[in-house]
Amino acid sequence: MSENTKDVKIERRFNALIKSVWDMWAIAENFQKWYGPEGANVPTVEMDVQVGGKRFIGMDVNTPNGSMQMWFVGEYLEVNPITKLSYTEVMSDQDGNHLAPSAMGMPGDKPEVTTVTVELKGAGESTQMTMTHAGVPAGSPGETGWNMAIDKLEKLLVGKEK
Repeated sequence: MSENTKDVKIERRFNALIKSVWDMWAIAENFQKWYGPEGANVPTVEMDVQVGGKRFIGMDVNTPNGSMQMWFVGEYLEVNPITKLSYTEVMSDQDGNHLAPSAMGMPGDKPEVTTVTVELKGAGESTQMTMTHAGVPAGSPGETGWNMAIDKLEKLLVGKEK
């Protein structure tokens, strides 16, 4: 990645308790409800949320060229309950075997391993979230997908807190 490329960084304030936001990232059934861009279906979510724990995510995405399946594996690097979560993300096949990004039609300069870090700060009835996806450039389709997903997350949190 070149020095001029900035990673995706999304900051949002949710009108939800920090524990509720954490649970949306750390509990597989919750993550499955909001992850992915608008219109995506996430049939497979396996998460062992502890340092060294593994992740396996399967997603069906509608694209201009039709439906596409995407699979991701990763490992949790840091888990500080309700305040910080960090994990690697690698594209894979449905069996969890690593794939080069180019095999999925991504640019050749995209790193094979990226890192997602989520930091949460509670302030009474609200939570400030900063999510950084290192290795995915700002302004890319990846950032668009993350923003769509986090919009879905926000809608779920609003419904949950009522």
